[in-house]
Amino acid sequence: MTLGRRHLRLLAIEALERWAKQFRSHENLWPFRVPHEPLPLDEIVRDALAGEGGTLDPGELRSRTVLRMEWTDGTAWEAWVIALPSGIMLYCDGDGEETRILASAKRSNPIEADRFFLELLAESRGEHFGIEMGGAPPDRVRTSIGDREFLVDVFVELFEGTEAERSIRARLGSEGNDFREEVERWLAHALILPPSASARPGRRRPRRLRDELP
Repeated sequence: MTLGRRHLRLLAIEALERWAKQFRSHENLWPFRVPHEPLPLDEIVRDALAGEGGTLDPGELRSRTVLRMEWTDGTAWEAWVIALPSGIMLYCDGDGEETRILASAKRSNPIEADRFFLELLAESRGEHFGIEMGGAPPDRVRTSIGDREFLVDVFVELFEGTEAERSIRARLGSEGNDFREEVERWLAHALILPPSASARPGRRRPRRLRDELP
């Protein structure tokens, strides 16, 4: 990375740190803090670099992907993280047209925070973070989380009682069957995991973080 790019990246990160300090905690959203509404990441970065004579793709700030869902029509939705020097993690999403900052968290274990983010996202179908999630189930799912049972739980909660459930049942011809079993079958075909994310055989499955709250 050239000195010029480092300078632009630093300015963008400083702006994000300032915005993150304004987020507020809400009941049932611990350990996350959220803005009043999702923030336009592209706009924040552009404003931070105004007058610098350069541009920066917000994707260059990405630290890791939490979840990516793809459809055969070419559309996609992705949740990802920007790790700030202060230890704050910004959870963002993007659909190819806009990128938004949804929440922040300050945790020592990034994977634990990612799991909790997905739990909260699924149980509210995005509402906790100011977005709406619906429509047909994705044809491809990519994530760095290798716990398939956990992912099945997430998608059952996200899809149950929605158009996605009806689509999966119609696709598998499974009306009346246990929906969790059908999500397991759907995910077996849709999920693409990098080798580093594969769950170890015999590994004990962690409890849902939601269940551990007082």
